[in-house]
Amino acid sequence: MTTDSEVIQRSRDSPRAFGDLFHRHHVAVYRYVARRAGAETADEVMAETFLVAFERRDRFDHAYSDARPWLFGIATTLLAAHRRREARHLNALARASEREDDDGGLGQVASRVDASADVRRIAARVRALSDGDRDVLLLHAWADLTAEQIAAALNIPVGTVWSRLSRARKALRETAGGSTSKETDHGRVDSAATA
Repeated sequence: MTTDSEVIQRSRDSPRAFGDLFHRHHVAVYRYVARRAGAETADEVMAETFLVAFERRDRFDHAYSDARPWLFGIATTLLAAHRRREARHLNALARASEREDDDGGLGQVASRVDASADVRRIAARVRALSDGDRDVLLLHAWADLTAEQIAAALNIPVGTVWSRLSRARKALRETAGGSTSKETDHGRVDSAATA
C-alpha cells in the first residue's frame, strides 16, 4: 500500500491519482467538520478541503507520510470562515437539551434535566474557549489527532498544542465540577496531566 505522500507525488503527473487520497480520508474529514459545524456545512467544507489540498499539493511536506494532519489543518482553516455557524450549532445543541420530553417517567425527567444542564454548561464553555484552544481541543477529541499531528495541521509548536489542550481541558473540568481524577487520552495516560 502506498503512503499518502507517495499518492500526492504521483498526482503531480497523474492528477486522477489524488482521488486515492480523497477515498482514504474524506470520511474522517467529513466527520470532523460535521461535528464542528453541522452536517449542512460538512459536505461543502469537506469538498473545499480536498479542492484546496489538490491545488496546493505541490506544497505538501513529504517528510510526512500521512496527509491527515495537513488535511485537517486545511479543514480547520476553512472552518474559521464558518465560526458563526459553529456557534449557532452549539447554541442549538444547548437549546435542544433544554427541551423536556413529557413521555418519560419522573426519574427520567430528573436525569434529563441534569444532563440538559450539563450539556448547556459544556456547550457554553466550548463556545467561550479561544479559537486556538477550541481548534486544538476539537482536532484532538473529534479528529483523533496526536499533539504532533495537530502541531503539523495548525503549523504551531507541539508545546503550544499541549498548553492549549491543557487550558481547554482545565476549563471543561471546571465546568464539569472540577474533577481531579487522572485523565486518560484514548486509553493512554496523558503525560501532560501526570507530570
